[in-house]
Amino acid sequence: MKIWLVIGALLGGAATAQAQSPGDWVLARFKNGNYWFPGVLQSVSGDRLTIQYDDGDRETLPLSSVRPYNWTIGSRVECNFKGGGKWFPGKITSLGGTALAIDYDDGDKERTKTGLCRSR
Repeated sequence: MKIWLVIGALLGGAATAQAQSPGDWVLARFKNGNYWFPGVLQSVSGDRLTIQYDDGDRETLPLSSVRPYNWTIGSRVECNFKGGGKWFPGKITSLGGTALAIDYDDGDKERTKTGLCRSR
């Protein structure tokens, strides 16, 4: 199914980025919050998508709460520093699968996993 074509049609505009299928990596708004978290599209049922997040959580969301994965080197993200529960802004300096390196705005650096990061 051409999910992003469906999103574009529902929103009355052109398709977003590219078509996505189950198994593709996406960004989704966990619990329809303000942040986008990485995960894998598991299934599609009508206008609902089931996402398996990189941190292990799973959720079914409306189409409007999912978008193509677009993190690259230089992307701005917030990460849970050392998994301690506090989120800090920074930029991605390396990225390979679910492993990434972050240069935080306060000067700290860390190698972490995508499941500990989010974007706005």
